[in-house]
Amino acid sequence: MNIRTGIGFDVHQLVEGEEFWLGGILLDYHKGGLGHSDADVLLHAICDALLGAANLGDIGKHFPDTSADYKGIDSKILLKRVSELISEKDYKISNIDSTICLQKPKLAPHLDTMKGVIAKVLGLAIDQVSIKATTTEKLGFVGREEGISAYSSVLIFK
Repeated sequence: MNIRTGIGFDVHQLVEGEEFWLGGILLDYHKGGLGHSDADVLLHAICDALLGAANLGDIGKHFPDTSADYKGIDSKILLKRVSELISEKDYKISNIDSTICLQKPKLAPHLDTMKGVIAKVLGLAIDQVSIKATTTEKLGFVGREEGISAYSSVLIFK
């Protein structure tokens, strides 16, 4: 059996008036991510982790922010395409473990919904997707509520 791991990281600035997409769902908040796509840092981090594990480069290689094709795109579409790319190399996803760093809003009420969305997009059982949320104790750009970051680790196998 061929087993591989991958890690992903993404960050986006939070600004007033932008929609706040996270984990494939729209959150009701006065700030949202600024980005070329929908700025969903969690899905972007998962994409990068999967691509890295399969040695397929990164999200920017496959979905460049210089392409109008990806302007405002729903990141669930990108995640689905990444899952197709790793499937083309005969890999399957064992599990995903992610951490979101965000000062506000509190994410606990939304984590199960995010897990369900991600599992559905990837054709996984919900218990194959783990999402945790933490603050940075008011330190740094996350603590000042200027941005959001996410980390993801994945295990894939043939």
